[in-house]
Amino acid sequence: MLRYVMQVFGVALVLSGGLWTLQGLGLVRWPESSFMLAQSEWAIYGTLTVAVGVILFWLARKRG
Repeated sequence: MLRYVMQVFGVALVLSGGLWTLQGLGLVRWPESSFMLAQSEWAIYGTLTVAVGVILFWLARKRG
């Protein structure tokens, strides 16, 4: 069960971090009212979030 939860959270972190990264880089302009658009710090936060998600997913797969 823990393995499954870790995988779900890992995927969620990768997807949300990817969106933050793309918004921070100004490549995704959705939603238009977002405070993250073209803000470089959100590109960094997003990249770190993706990395944590990948590690979490990898650890869950390794456990199984």
